[in-house]
Formats: sequence, structure tokens, C-alpha cells
Amino acid sequence: MIQLYWSPRSRSFSAIWLLEEAGLPYERVLTDITTGAQKAPEYLAINPMGKVPGLKDGDAALGEAAAICAYIADRYPETDLAPAATDPLRARYLQWLFFSPSCIEPALIQLFTKLEVPSSTASWGSATQTFDVLDAALQKGPWILGEKFSAADIMLGSGLNFAVRMFKMVPPRPSFDAYIDRCAARPAFQRAEKIAAG
Repeated sequence: MIQLYWSPRSRSFSAIWLLEEAGLPYERVLTDITTGAQKAPEYLAINPMGKVPGLKDGDAALGEAAAICAYIADRYPETDLAPAATDPLRARYLQWLFFSPSCIEPALIQLFTKLEVPSSTASWGSATQTFDVLDAALQKGPWILGEKFSAADIMLGSGLNFAVRMFKMVPPRPSFDAYIDRCAARPAFQRAEKIAAG
């Protein structure tokens, strides 16, 4: 059985939402980051960065939320959370699946720390560019791939919900509010919120 290593009120939310959307049986293994459980050698064998979430599926073990999304969507194609490798939408899916950890999270760190990084050298460009690009993409909706909901929406929806609604680090925009509302209306999102709240 799939085991999800998680901690309440953490970045585990996206992996919980993913598994709730997937409808696969899984076991939640509490890894309480407030007690340092993520630094235990057994857990570091799963995610050597000592962060949550982490996932075990038989002999496979991995950390990083976007990697977990990619793994589950590909390993269990019956979940219909990713376009097939031969589908032209696959390229856009991969771009947006990794946009959250590659662009949104660094942009949030830039905003939070007020760190000045030249956009020519920052892999995410700038916080303004990141959110302008996402705004333009979400205006096409309803999901990042159009009519098809995917694991990329889980990563983007989690990141935007965190940035706009939970911590108010990014000002709301009509496309962001409408997208977050669509995400939050999904039953799997609602179940994940209750679980992640601890």
C-alpha cells in the first residue's frame, strides 16, 4: 500500500490532495515536523532533505511534492491525472506541474525576504513575471490544460491557495480567485483540507 509521510499544516497538503483525487488506497504516516521527526534516519532514507511530504510505494520512495504528483499520475494512469506521454498536452502539463516549485516558491521567498535578485540570473525571472505569466495562463481556464484537470492543477492550486489566501503574500487577481474557488470546490480538495488541518 502507498504510504504518505505528512505533517499537519505543511507542504504535505498537495500530496494529500493528490492522493484524495487519485482515489487510491493509501496510509498516512504522521511525521510531525514540530518534534523533528523528519530528521530521523528512517525518514531521511525516504526524503534526504528532511522535508514533508514523502512517499513510499512498495520499493519506490521519494520526496518533493511535484515529484510525488508526477510519480502517482504516471504509475497509476487509471487516475487520469496526467496526459499520456504521446499526448501533445503532455509538454504543457510538465511545464505547469513544475512551475510551482520552480517559479512560484522561489518568487514567494523573494517577496517574503525582499531579496533583490536580478531577473536575468534568477531561474524564476521575478515575482512579478511569475504571477503575470500564471495570471495570463489561468484566464483561459477552467484548468491549466483547459477542460482537463490534472496533477499540474494540484501543484498550482496548492501554491496559489497558500500564496493568495492563506498567507496573503500575493495580491488576489480575478483569475487567481476564480481558479482557487474551482479548486476549493473539488471534494478531494475539501477532504485534504480537513486532513491537513490535523
